[in-house]
Amino acid sequence: MAYHLSVMSIFILTLPVNILFLVFMKLSDVWFTALSETDEGQMVVISGRDDINAFIESGKFKERAEIYWKYESSANGMPFDEEAKLMEKVQEALKQAMERDKLAIMTGVYTGGGERTWVFYTRNVPAFGEKLNQALYSFDKLPLDIYTEKDPEWEEYRDMYEMKDNEE
Repeated sequence: MAYHLSVMSIFILTLPVNILFLVFMKLSDVWFTALSETDEGQMVVISGRDDINAFIESGKFKERAEIYWKYESSANGMPFDEEAKLMEKVQEALKQAMERDKLAIMTGVYTGGGERTWVFYTRNVPAFGEKLNQALYSFDKLPLDIYTEKDPEWEEYRDMYEMKDNEE
């Protein structure tokens, strides 16, 4: 009796456990809104992302990146319509680019007092910078400043989240 052995190829996608964990984490798009004001009494609208405890607890997003856009404001500190619309387009481009592969997640947006601030928590600041340039390539030069710092405890997010509790 003759036996024929056949070789069967099986391709298994192997990912490092920490990346695999991120693949299965679901990023909510649930946001809350809170109000604050500047020292000069101008309103600041805060939009904060909710339901992201899995990302906080993962320990993978240890650095915070903040993107600032200073603008000419109306009397109440809010941007004029045309600039506000451009900010929304930029925001959507940033959010999509950063969150596509969960390199970074947008956790907060502050608008008021002549400035909009987008807050992200990222796994890697140099990669964040590269992705930022790619995301904004199609826009004309924008008046943005960028600040990063290590924030493994998510202190900024936790401070902002307290604003939600104050609004309820």
